[in-house]
Amino acid sequence: MTAQLTLVSHKLCPYVQRAAIVMSEKGIAFERIEIDLAHKPDWFLTVSPLGKTPVLLVNGQPIFESAVICEYLDETASPRLHPQDALERARHRGWMEFGSAVLNAIGAFYNAPDEEALVAKVADLRGRFEQIEAELTTGPYFAGERFTIVDAVFGPVFRYFDVFEQFQDFGFFAQTPRVRAWRVALAARNSVQGAASPDYPASLRAFLLSRKSALSKRIHPPVAT
Repeated sequence: MTAQLTLVSHKLCPYVQRAAIVMSEKGIAFERIEIDLAHKPDWFLTVSPLGKTPVLLVNGQPIFESAVICEYLDETASPRLHPQDALERARHRGWMEFGSAVLNAIGAFYNAPDEEALVAKVADLRGRFEQIEAELTTGPYFAGERFTIVDAVFGPVFRYFDVFEQFQDFGFFAQTPRVRAWRVALAARNSVQGAASPDYPASLRAFLLSRKSALSKRIHPPVAT
């Protein structure tokens, strides 16, 4: 791929991280521009009809929606991350969509207004990871030895829990040993590590505190030294 690529990003957006992971896995050079979604610049609204990140500018031409961006990248640059078999490729796309549903469930968890709702959202997330557990085999990745776009989707999902577990062990993965191993394998992948900025944990912590939710009340401010 010889096009000039610019990834329009938000620091905490897991969907941006998907695209960054795919480009890293393919060795694609790109520029990354961060914006403040609370104060969207006018130029951003002209390239993002939905007003969301990520947007990939390909020689200035915008592509929006993370799944579409990942599909474009996989069609235009090697190595292919999707399976060659059409049926298996469709199955992977379904689990990519499931990953988006998990992200929605994570949002419901950290926005839960009270303890009763928080407990319910914890149970919901546990159930979703138990569903994924049944799909995993020998690992280390979703499809075994081969890294795919499903892995790019779930790397940013698991990153949330690195921060959540600083506050409390909610037992999200207590019954899912394959998911735990998958999470460890993805965390060790260079593309996953590099998809978020070094200050991501602190930024996410500050964001969670600002929610004024049941989870926020469990977060203790760092002790000054």
